[in-house]
Formats: sequence, C-alpha cells, structure tokens
Amino acid sequence: MFRPLSAPAICLGNFDGVHVGHQRLFERTVAAAERLGGDAVVYTFEPHPARVLAPDLAPPLITDRARKLELIAAAGIDVCILEPFTPELAAIEPNAFLDDIIVGVLGARAVIVGYDFTFGHDRAGTTDVLRARGAELGFEVEVVPQITVDGLVASSTKIRDFALLGKLDGVRMLLGRNFDIDGEVIPGDGRGRQIGVPTANVSVDADMLLPKPGVYAVMTTLLETSEQFAGVANLGTRPTFVSAGALSLEVHMFDFDRDIYGSRVRVELVERIRGEQKFDGIDALVAQIRADVERAKQILQGDPR
Repeated sequence: MFRPLSAPAICLGNFDGVHVGHQRLFERTVAAAERLGGDAVVYTFEPHPARVLAPDLAPPLITDRARKLELIAAAGIDVCILEPFTPELAAIEPNAFLDDIIVGVLGARAVIVGYDFTFGHDRAGTTDVLRARGAELGFEVEVVPQITVDGLVASSTKIRDFALLGKLDGVRMLLGRNFDIDGEVIPGDGRGRQIGVPTANVSVDADMLLPKPGVYAVMTTLLETSEQFAGVANLGTRPTFVSAGALSLEVHMFDFDRDIYGSRVRVELVERIRGEQKFDGIDALVAQIRADVERAKQILQGDPR
C-alpha cells in the first residue's frame, strides 16, 4: 500500500515511452501540486490496457516498467501508482472510477489528463465527463492540449512508426532523448572475438519495441556503475552466419575489454548507419565492420560526414 497522499494533483494515463507530450503532462502536474502544497502523483496501469483488452493487437512497448518508472521519477513526480489493469477495472463505470478510486481512495484535489484521455467502461469517460464530475466532487481538472514538435504530434504510435522505419531523428524528436534498449549481457557464440571485434550480446524482450534491423552508432551504459562507452551495434539476424536466425542485439564497445556477462546495460541508438546484409565471406564482413566502426566514431564525435 502506498503512503497517504497529501492534497494530490494526479496525472492519469498509460505513458508508454514517456515522450515529450507525457513530459508536458508531468510538468503541469508538478505545477498543480506546488500550487496546492501537495503531492505530484502519476496514476498509470500495468500491463498496458491493450494487452488485456486486445492482446493480439497490442503494440510493442517503448519502455518497460522499470524504465517508465525511472523516467517518471526524473520528471519530478513524487508518487507513481501502478494500478493492475484487469477486465474488472476495464468494466468499471466512469463515475464509479472517479467516485471510488480517484476521490474515494486517492483524495484527488486536481486531475491532469491529455486532450485525448478516456476512461471507464467502453471508454465512456471523456474529458467533458471528467470536468463535470470534477465540479461536482470538488477537484480541479486540467486538460493539456495536443503537443507537437515541428508539426508532428507527440504520440507513442508515431514513435513506433519512426522506429520501425529506422528514422531515429524522428524518434529522438518526439521522445526528447535517444531511443534506448535495456537488457542483460548474455553469452553468445564468440564469433565477434574470433574476428577481432568482440561484442556484448544483449538480451531483447519480445514485448518491447525494436527499431528497423541494421547497424547503429550507439552509446552503451553499464547500469550498475553508470559508465558509458561509445560503440557500434548490429540489430538483426546475422545472415552471414545463420539462416533465418532470431533477432539479436550485438554491441561492440570501443576500447573495452571486460567480462560483463550478467550485467544490465542500456544501449542508446544514436544513428542508423546501414541496413543488415549478408556477406560472401569473413573478410568482406570484417572490412565492412571496420568501416562501420569508423563511421560510428565520426557520428558520435559529431562529424556530419
């Protein structure tokens, strides 16, 4: 059970990706909490509602739970409530959700939502319903308008579209940061070391969004120590060695030679260098890897060539 809340300003939503639109909601929540002298609270759901209501159509997640909580905390939120999303919660009527949970349990003094927020059974709870009930129940309501960046609406859907096309500039613009992948370093087949380019094989979760396969300039952080290393990564199926292989993420960190099996890392994808391709032999592959390494160094050093 969470601690008792003090005059809470509560931001409602799912917040996958914690993109710039979500960040604006959190800014408004923190401002409301400061005005009320209370807690800035995020009320969100686990798992993503689509995984309960339409699992076959559920989109891949941009951020896993740990990353989402980390980003929410970094935005200045005091308390984050992860509500288990169940068929029973989905069936609750909008008025009951507000009466029993938002006011009855949480004691909301202000509620902050995005312009397209809906809630309750059949998504019948709209921002108009929220405003009307807020006036009756005694809490403020702020509906944050659509956030755009260079004419693009900040949305999780648009971020997924850009990622699947390998357009990291668009992803970065809407996230407000580099796209990143968290995972554990796991044993591989050792081929990278054999050809003089040792790699860390990073586990990838099948539920998570992965961008278009290819070779990327990356920055890798060892999460335990916060050390960061420049590098180059291959996201793909390794067609030179494997036919119809599973998708894998292999990262070569520059000037790095340590055993980090079992460590958690964060791989930030900075720029897509090229698509994945099959080579006729090891020599051709190694020559291309060397070219990729040089290009990644140029990118990470800010060289526009």
